[in-house]
Amino acid sequence: MMGAMKKVAESNSELTIEERNLFSVAYKNVIGTYRVPWRTISAIELKGQNSEHKQQMVKKYRKKIENEMKDVCQELLTLLDKHLIQKSTTVESKIFYLKMKGDYYRYLAEITMGDERQKMAEGSQHAYDDAFDLAKNQLPVTHPIRLGLVLNFSVFYYEILNKPDIALRLAKQLWTSDEPEIDNTNQPDEDQ
Repeated sequence: MMGAMKKVAESNSELTIEERNLFSVAYKNVIGTYRVPWRTISAIELKGQNSEHKQQMVKKYRKKIENEMKDVCQELLTLLDKHLIQKSTTVESKIFYLKMKGDYYRYLAEITMGDERQKMAEGSQHAYDDAFDLAKNQLPVTHPIRLGLVLNFSVFYYEILNKPDIALRLAKQLWTSDEPEIDNTNQPDEDQ
């Protein structure tokens, strides 16, 4: 499915909402098959309770997973930068793609270290910041894309930057800054 959606993304037209969602799901499913085993292998490696031979095997497998993850993430980031973000004509699609860009840089930051990790974290932060600036001015606080963005941006602050206070503050903004909008979402219109 990922290969088919890559071809659709490389076409000359903007993706429909359905195509955009299929594109996202295709890449998310593939990257998920790497993230879960990577976390498991990394935990085993950190314990260090295996023989030297087993530790080398674990390290080799972790590196293999990382390389495959990097390939998928870089492919997606290239598609976003060269095709999808440029073709976006609606604010929703632009925010959606910028959020994806932040997510995939975050995935890369999870598996890298040192200067490379810093570079990936900066890419993630920049994409999330751009998406957040657009969302807070263009989308209602209850919009699903905005909600997903705030959640993932909070995860970025918590897991990548190790700033739980900012992560919590960002998530709480949804409830404090636009509370009347949330309170009225289930209210019937008075005109009806």
